[in-house]
Amino acid sequence: MTSNQATRWQLFNSQTEINQTTTQRILDAAKEAIAQYGSFLIVLAGGSTPKNVYELLAKAEADWSKWHIYYNDDRCLPVDHPERNSLMAAKAWLNHVVIPKSQIFDIPTELGPIEGAKAYAKTLSGVRTFDLVLLGLGEDGHTASLFPGQTVDNSADAVPVFNAPKLPAERVTISQNRLNNTHEVLFLVTGAGKQEAVDNWRNGVAIPATLIAPNAGVDVYCFGVNLI
Repeated sequence: MTSNQATRWQLFNSQTEINQTTTQRILDAAKEAIAQYGSFLIVLAGGSTPKNVYELLAKAEADWSKWHIYYNDDRCLPVDHPERNSLMAAKAWLNHVVIPKSQIFDIPTELGPIEGAKAYAKTLSGVRTFDLVLLGLGEDGHTASLFPGQTVDNSADAVPVFNAPKLPAERVTISQNRLNNTHEVLFLVTGAGKQEAVDNWRNGVAIPATLIAPNAGVDVYCFGVNLI
């Protein structure tokens, strides 16, 4: 199965439309997973579009007691730093709903990339297949903290990142293999600055985003780019 065959592209007419559709898809996925497994395991992304979705989720009705929250990556910064993905999600959404704190699994990147990755790999050890992985797309084609030109490290479920081309250079990311161990992947791609990365992806260029290709394929929700 090639990534093209397994990649479903959907273009939206407005930021509001992509936000609302994404929110509803997450809520539906949660209901489906809870019905089947008794829990919903979601992996969150950082960025402005996910933040808009998280703010909508904060106002939604759901069986929050069954939700388990993970992060696809985070930056090696103090826990209260505004550029931490975990802090953004907490302020936008998680602080406003009743998901048990013991089911919210921040990446402890304040420990540094090596120790943070070791700790998160332990957290993920024994965790079943994810239900939904949210991902973004960088202008350079990166996703999570899988960057162009860097060797893919699949030695563990969570791995350290050094020398990232975007500051801060040190991060922790869930590995390619573990991100692919999921029932569903949803990429959120917004803004004209992503056009080159989208074109490369659609033209078969091996950008990092194409590393994420689970058996069920991926859905790519787009706004502000052309799908030609």
